[in-house]
Amino acid sequence: MNIYLALVLVAVISFGISFGLGFAVIPWLKKLKFGQNILLEDGPVWHKSKQGTPTMGGIMFMISTVVSTVAVLITDYFLKGNIFTGDTAVPNAMKVKLVGAILLALGFGIIGFADDYIKVVKKRNLGLTIIQKSIAQIVLMLGYLATLYLNGLTYMRIPFVGAVDLKWFFWIFGVAVIYGTVNAVNFTDGIDGLCASVTAVTALAFVIAALMSKFFGISLLSAALFGGCIGYLIWNWHPSKVMMGDTGSMFLGGLVAGLAYAIDCPLILLLFGILFVIEAMSDVLQIGYFKATHGKRIFKMAPIHHHFEMSGWKEVKIVTVFTFINLVGCVLGLAVYYFGVVK
Repeated sequence: MNIYLALVLVAVISFGISFGLGFAVIPWLKKLKFGQNILLEDGPVWHKSKQGTPTMGGIMFMISTVVSTVAVLITDYFLKGNIFTGDTAVPNAMKVKLVGAILLALGFGIIGFADDYIKVVKKRNLGLTIIQKSIAQIVLMLGYLATLYLNGLTYMRIPFVGAVDLKWFFWIFGVAVIYGTVNAVNFTDGIDGLCASVTAVTALAFVIAALMSKFFGISLLSAALFGGCIGYLIWNWHPSKVMMGDTGSMFLGGLVAGLAYAIDCPLILLLFGILFVIEAMSDVLQIGYFKATHGKRIFKMAPIHHHFEMSGWKEVKIVTVFTFINLVGCVLGLAVYYFGVVK
C-alpha cells in the first residue's frame, strides 16, 4: 500500500471511529452517571456549570487510534505492502517502537481510567492515591524502557550533535521525559477543546517527522492519533458534551512520549509539545513562587490557561491562541529535526 494513501486512510478511519463512538459513548456515560466532579481548586468558579458533564470520553480516541492503526497494518500485510519493509530502520526495531508506544499509551490510559473510576464511581475526589499512581506509573515506564533496552535502543539522536548512547543515564532520562510529558499533557486538559486541539497539531508534526526519517509505521500511528483527536474534538469543542478525563489525557501523554522515542529524538518534545511545556512550567513556577513568598502568586491561577480565563479570555480564544503557539513550535521543531537530525 502506498504510504500516503495509508496515512489518509488511517486518519479518516480513526476520525470516523472516534466521532461515531460519541453517539454511543456519551449517552452510555450519562446513563452510568459518569459525570465530571468540578472542584473549585481545579478552575474558575464558573466551571461549576460543567458539573456532571460526562467524563472518560478519552476512550473514544483511544479505541479509534489503536483500531485504525491495526486495521491498516493488517490490510497492508495482506496486500503485501511495505509500510515496515520500506523503513530505513531495521523492521524489527520499528515494530518494537511502534508496539511499545501503543502499549505505553494504553497503560497510562488504564491508570487514568482507574483514577477517573475512583473519582466518579467511588466518589473519592482525589482518585488514586499519590503512592498508588506513582507505583503504577513507575512500573509501566520501567517496563517500556526495559523493552527498548533489551532491543538495543538506548540511544537518542540529539539535533546537530548526532546519535548518542545514553548508557546508564537512559533509565533516569527516560523516566523523567515520560513522567514529565504525561503530566504536562494532563495539565493542558483544563478547558473545552484545548488538550485535543494541541495534541492534534503535535500528532501532525510527528507524521511529518516520521516521514522525513522514513519511519512509516510511526507516521501511520501519528496520523491515527491526529484523526482520533479531531473526531473527539467535535464533541469536546466548547460547550463540551464530553470530557476526556485522566483516561484520555494520560493516554495522549503516553503516546506523545512514545512517538518521540520512536523517532529517536525525545528532546524534540520541547518544540513539538511547547504548549505542554508552557502549561507544566506555569504550574511549577506558581507553586514554587507561592512557597518562596509565603502566599504570593505569579499568575491569577495555574496552569496558565486558567490565568487567561481569569483575565477575561473566552475558552475558544484560549484554545485558538494556544493551539497556534503549539503550531509555531511544531514548525520550528520540524526545521530543527530536518536540518539537525535527518540531514
